[in-house]
Amino acid sequence: MSKHLTEYWSGKVNKIVLVVLSGFVSLFALEFHTYKEAKALQKQNGKIIMIDVVRSDCHYCTDMDRKVFKNKEMAAWLSERFIPAKINLNKEKLPLGLKVYFTPTFFFVDKDQKIVKKIPGSWNIQDFKDLTKNIK
Repeated sequence: MSKHLTEYWSGKVNKIVLVVLSGFVSLFALEFHTYKEAKALQKQNGKIIMIDVVRSDCHYCTDMDRKVFKNKEMAAWLSERFIPAKINLNKEKLPLGLKVYFTPTFFFVDKDQKIVKKIPGSWNIQDFKDLTKNIK
């Protein structure tokens, strides 16, 4: 096989493996997007955007990721209802003039870019489900 053909197929196989692995990982954890990506997805499907505002050194944020968002049933439940976006205040600025006093704080944004609900704090699975189940 020629060198170019080998490189071509090697690149294709690597991309296929990456797609399969990323799909496999998303079966077990909530897949977060940037806010820009979430807005583009919202134009396609009309879902509410759930913005998770975090800081790098926030142990409550880490707890939510580990105990709630990595739970496959909860990840599926949230993905059905929302487009998850994550903003790290150590790296990014908040959109829409949003302000937070502590992390994590969750904002739910409709298609008109209006905040329909704000939920400050870290929660367990059932409490977070109860707080978000009526958001439309």
